[in-house]
Amino acid sequence: MTTFFQYDELTWDKAAELPRDTPLILPLGSGYDLDLVASQLANPPRAGLLPPFPFGWRGSGLELPDSIFAQYIFNLLDSLRDDGFSRVYCLAPAGIDPQSTFIQQHSSSVLRLPSPTHNATPTFLPPDSERGKVILIPIGHTEQHGCHLPLSVDTIIIDSIAKGTQAKMPTRCWTMPVMPYGVSTHRSSFAGTMNAGGRAFEDFWVAVIDLLVARGFDRFYLMSGHGGNTSFLVNIVKFAGERHRRIFCATTWLHTSGRIGSEVIPKYRTSKIGGMGHAGELETSYMLHLRPDLCQMERVVDETDFISTPDYYMDWIEGGALVANPPWDDDTKTGAYGAGSHATAGKGRLWLEAAIEEKVDHVEQIHEQHERREKRREEGFGLWGRK
Repeated sequence: MTTFFQYDELTWDKAAELPRDTPLILPLGSGYDLDLVASQLANPPRAGLLPPFPFGWRGSGLELPDSIFAQYIFNLLDSLRDDGFSRVYCLAPAGIDPQSTFIQQHSSSVLRLPSPTHNATPTFLPPDSERGKVILIPIGHTEQHGCHLPLSVDTIIIDSIAKGTQAKMPTRCWTMPVMPYGVSTHRSSFAGTMNAGGRAFEDFWVAVIDLLVARGFDRFYLMSGHGGNTSFLVNIVKFAGERHRRIFCATTWLHTSGRIGSEVIPKYRTSKIGGMGHAGELETSYMLHLRPDLCQMERVVDETDFISTPDYYMDWIEGGALVANPPWDDDTKTGAYGAGSHATAGKGRLWLEAAIEEKVDHVEQIHEQHERREKRREEGFGLWGRK
């Protein structure tokens, strides 16, 4: 009998220890019969389930062009192959068109099984009833977070912030299902880290905005829980604003980092600058509050020996004029940049409250920006009067 484990609940060093013939499966959505999955795999003793991919295929509620969707998926699978795993699969619902290029080009890597969830009538994402709201698009990642935190940190945190924001203002915003995969250009340094690829990431999210604009949505907030996504999200916002002149599409550097979050962080932190770079005091506190069952505090290793200069250093809100991307293993032995030992669940609760307050404020600003700009346009401001 096959035992299935959640891949993203592992720490990176435990992922590195997995036998390389362990089947690893990236499901499109959920609701699959795992006994059937095990049978297709010839009943291995263990198999790993990656976080479900939330949408993009036919029947998912938001269907993207085949080539754009497929590139994102198979870049992720290639991340695992690059780590030496030999049995890597995408688990697809039976409703996917068997003639699609997604199936034809990668048939040896696709398991196709009936899925009750996806054989039902699809629901549009987001529902058309949510027009006029800010559409929150939370994007996390599956990547290493030292020896004491799981691969799912970025996804858990940004999903909680997005859901908390919607709960605070349900008439003003609506959140998409969280995307658990982003971009890690440092992917090869520590095992377990996925990478959608920068170009594929940009193409995917621009296509998402294109589809939603075509359905009448006009306000979007791309919310990232992972620093590696940020530069690509800036490009996406620029592409979207150029393609669709009557929308307002925004992003920001991570979370808990704007006007509100940056004021609250120093109130409770006890680590020095460098203690919050990655898997440090901030993220570990969030996880102790949100998912203490996934934290292994006995394995915390504080690493703050980042090679810093006045214009290049590592902390949650990075500073300095220099932008660079040296190998992670230059500065960390365990994958952590920071002081996780300073973390507490109480700090995590307070910082989460601040992060949600910050996002609530951003949602209101997006509404104000869009409405004031539309008023000017309709009044014929400047060149708009010639159109």
